[in-house]
Amino acid sequence: MRSFYHYMMRYRGNKQADDEKQLADWMFEDHSFPKQATSYHELSSYLEWNIPFTNALAVFDRLYDAYQIEENG
Repeated sequence: MRSFYHYMMRYRGNKQADDEKQLADWMFEDHSFPKQATSYHELSSYLEWNIPFTNALAVFDRLYDAYQIEENG
């Protein structure tokens, strides 16, 4: 299973400046982000302590659900 970070990199470089791109860009630029993590709890805990923008947790929850569906088929 690939990491959530790897899944999110599909949103980097999008021409449209949306929440998905903002979160992906922040993850890329944050050198402490747990880039190998696949666990919801590890990732959400990190985001709760280092929230990059107001609705980042809601965006993460939505994208993590999509990540789970794609990775687990």
